[in-house]
Amino acid sequence: MSDTTPVGGDEYTVPVPGGDLAVTRWGDGPGVPVLAVHGITANGHSFARTAAELAARGGPPLHAPDLRGRGASGTLPGPHGLAAHTDDLVAVLDHLGVERTVWVGHSMGAFVACLAAVRHPDRVAGLLLVDGGHGLSVPAGTDIDAVLGPAMARLRMTFGSPDDYRAFWQRHPAFAGRWNPWADDYVLRDLTGTAPELRSTCDEAAVRVDGGQVLSDTEVLGAIHRLTVPARLLWTARGLMDETPGLYTPERLAGLPDTLATVELPDDNHYTPLFSSTARLLAEQVHTLVQETVQVQGQL
Repeated sequence: MSDTTPVGGDEYTVPVPGGDLAVTRWGDGPGVPVLAVHGITANGHSFARTAAELAARGGPPLHAPDLRGRGASGTLPGPHGLAAHTDDLVAVLDHLGVERTVWVGHSMGAFVACLAAVRHPDRVAGLLLVDGGHGLSVPAGTDIDAVLGPAMARLRMTFGSPDDYRAFWQRHPAFAGRWNPWADDYVLRDLTGTAPELRSTCDEAAVRVDGGQVLSDTEVLGAIHRLTVPARLLWTARGLMDETPGLYTPERLAGLPDTLATVELPDDNHYTPLFSSTARLLAEQVHTLVQETVQVQGQL
């Protein structure tokens, strides 16, 4: 798979409370589609490279919604919160006529996927969690701004042109020296408005509700300990600002269920697995989960 060839997807919408949820579909291979859930200020195009790598392996299609309040779903109103996301994602499966499949979640999306597996166990066959899903140890009252930093600050910023927005991201420590067309496609998806008043598509109110739950909601934080489906957690050695250590360390992962396989990504930070060659590993892990779960259940 080339580092310089983003693969365009087919877009469609799914009716959900308050309007339509935007979804992008990549791949036309056989099999039950995989459902991918992005991070807290991200959009579905963060999974474009994973989808392309999955297709290159003969895997099934991958469907990635823009969650409520983000991307092309940015104008969808509340209710906000991770339970609302799980309901929206089940609506996507209903729309596709898919009973049960593998879910992939990155960052906050991993928490959403875990919660869905607990609330809707009949709809989740297996989970690939990418640098998320396991709660962080933070002081009580910690604000999401303190955790996300520049990712929150940009929600209140305006940009004169797409090039200005691109430059903002290229300066971000997580992307400095790592920029490629996959990252470019993802970043420009998160831009709305009219120049010179362009801004992020993310609804700050939605981000704050979701972020608060990721930090302190007991049901959300406990979901990873209640999983009954095959699950794997890939964690990065570096964090959101390319710092060391990242969100997780072996010590911070201690206490997770023995049935949850964990794999370190030593060369990645929180963002890069979705855009770098590590996406090949993600695709391999997804393909393996599909073969171990959906296929053996006779759903192909």
